[in-house]
Amino acid sequence: MIRRFRPPVVQNILLFLLLGFTHVSYGAEIPFTGKDVMIGKYLEIAEDPSGSRTIHNLNTLKFTKSTEDAPNFGFSSSAWWIKFTVKNEISDKNLYLELGYPLIHSGELFTENDSASVQRIAADDSFYQRATKHQNLVFRLTIDKGNSRTYYFRVREETQIVLPLFIRTQGGFFDSMLTSEILTGIYAGILFVMMLYNLFLYFSIREDSYLYYVLYILFIGLAQLTLTGYGFKMIWPRQPEFNSLAPTLFSALSGLFAVLFFRNFLNTREKTPVFDKGLSVIVVAYVLSLAFKVAGVEFISYMLTNLAGVCSVILALVVSAILSYQNYRPAKFFLIAWAIFFLGLSLFVLRNLNILPFNTFTNYTMQAGTAIEVILLSFALADKINVLKREKELSQEQALLISLENERIITEQNVVLERNVEERTRELRQANTELIYTLTKLKDTQTQLIESEKMASLGQLTAGIAHEINNPINFVSSNIRPLRRDIDDLLQILDSYGELHEAGATNITEDQLREINDLKNDLDLDYIKTELNVLLKGMEDGAHRTVEIVKGLKMFARVDDTDLNMVDVNEGIESTLVILNYQMGPALKLVKDLGSIPNIEGYGGKLNQVFMNILTNSIHVIQNDSTNTEPTIWVKTWMSDADHVSISMKDNGTGMTPEVKAKIFEPFFTTKQVGEGTGLGLSIVFKIIEVHQGNIVVNTAVGQGTEFIITLPIIKKKNTILAINE
Repeated sequence: MIRRFRPPVVQNILLFLLLGFTHVSYGAEIPFTGKDVMIGKYLEIAEDPSGSRTIHNLNTLKFTKSTEDAPNFGFSSSAWWIKFTVKNEISDKNLYLELGYPLIHSGELFTENDSASVQRIAADDSFYQRATKHQNLVFRLTIDKGNSRTYYFRVREETQIVLPLFIRTQGGFFDSMLTSEILTGIYAGILFVMMLYNLFLYFSIREDSYLYYVLYILFIGLAQLTLTGYGFKMIWPRQPEFNSLAPTLFSALSGLFAVLFFRNFLNTREKTPVFDKGLSVIVVAYVLSLAFKVAGVEFISYMLTNLAGVCSVILALVVSAILSYQNYRPAKFFLIAWAIFFLGLSLFVLRNLNILPFNTFTNYTMQAGTAIEVILLSFALADKINVLKREKELSQEQALLISLENERIITEQNVVLERNVEERTRELRQANTELIYTLTKLKDTQTQLIESEKMASLGQLTAGIAHEINNPINFVSSNIRPLRRDIDDLLQILDSYGELHEAGATNITEDQLREINDLKNDLDLDYIKTELNVLLKGMEDGAHRTVEIVKGLKMFARVDDTDLNMVDVNEGIESTLVILNYQMGPALKLVKDLGSIPNIEGYGGKLNQVFMNILTNSIHVIQNDSTNTEPTIWVKTWMSDADHVSISMKDNGTGMTPEVKAKIFEPFFTTKQVGEGTGLGLSIVFKIIEVHQGNIVVNTAVGQGTEFIITLPIIKKKNTILAINE
């Protein structure tokens, strides 16, 4: 058998509180005179705990007379047999038996002594399979006027079993159905109008309260239509399985969105944070109940729905009462609306408990309570809009006052600010004048330092040139005296021959010739000739060396340095080494490996300055390292790729620490003693390399020497601004 929906938990609680024991009495015949009659007190009832009895073996069952208008068996897994006898006292023999409790979806009606006359309505039948198309279970009774007939009605449900049974004529049946449909139509119309109205407001103002409220109206309406049977009759008549799921589904969804609306409408997160956490738990419980229902775990879904319903009712009343006491206007509307809904639900439950009679009023108290609640909550939302509007107007008024006050303050502040700006401007002008003066002084100092560096380089250059030229000049000077002596001896011999020529050849005597030969022997003419060749060769070498030094100086100085030219890097390195030759001395070993590289576009003199500054530092480091037994400098050039050449200058000196390496290109940084250097050499080197669009890499470590690797482009990129301090 399909499992059925259990009524809302509030109804269950009231049922358990008010349900009494069934009293035993005796049945009686039902005299039907044409008016609708509720036959509860005319029934005889028997319980079949096993549910296995049929119409043919009821003899052992004990029937007891009902004392209630609507017998209520609560939640029972038994089958219940109801026996009643009807005497028809009117001429119309076609009567109707209606079970006015739509949550009972199945039943069987048997006629005594006529086993073939059985009317069945099964739970898994579609609505269109019912003989009488009505939301309640309806059976036809055929009794001739003046006759009596006994019937047995069997019902078994896994939900609460309440039996409000009515016997009506066809006209009474249609009148009752018309009244029910009119009231249900009014109820559905009210909910539909409220839903559309609030949905329109939601799209207008985008307030979440309206969305939650619209969804609450939708699902509470569907839940009420399900509970009254109209959902199965008009919306899903061909889905009996969904009809069994719908009450729990729509009840849980309506409860879920009611709580969400309640939280948002009353702003419980800020006003009652403790209760708001409880409401969050209820939301989770509703979601879980839906999940369990879909998964088919109906018992847990039922328990969660009931528990969430009880808690939500209690919290709604408590929180709205607290906020109403605090004079929070929306809470007052909510409390009234919720109390009316709860009152309607309570009257409906009391009717099911036979404390109140079954009539048109008690049949629709829950729908009436829901409709009034929906209308009042719509008024509450509208009132909230008005409150928000008034608050907005008040806020705008306050904002305007604040704006005017701010304008006044700003006007006053502008006057003060203008004075402050003028005063600050004067101070800035004075500070700017001082800064310009200071900057000028700094530029002058920088120029002097650069000139000092240039003068130091020039002094180094001059000392090198003087030393290099001094050696060949000294060699020439030392050869002049022996050359002069040899020339004087030759002139003496020539003078002797000249005297013979003047005397005439006829007067030359053997003695004169002997004297001349003796003179030649004394002067050692052959030695003089050899010595003259040696002296002249030495003087020629000295002059050639001087010419080479001057040529190297010219290449190093590069008088055309202001123009961009194609520069021979190897030639510049050679000229620099010539100038620094005297500093190296005989103890320092120079290893050259100048590869075959093309000329590059650049400033030759500036590049020579780079080579000199780096090599000078290497020489200084090596010569100040007394522990270095084999001081060496390596100079190498090569093609690093098709567009660049590289120059390596490496020494085996003491190397540098990471801290020193990080600062070597900073202006005025030096590791030399005070007075030995300006600290601008490598700074100028870096700037020259940068102007040539190259880069310089330093490989060094303490105790492992230092290597500078310079990479320069063969052809510089265009549109480069060249700026080198002269």
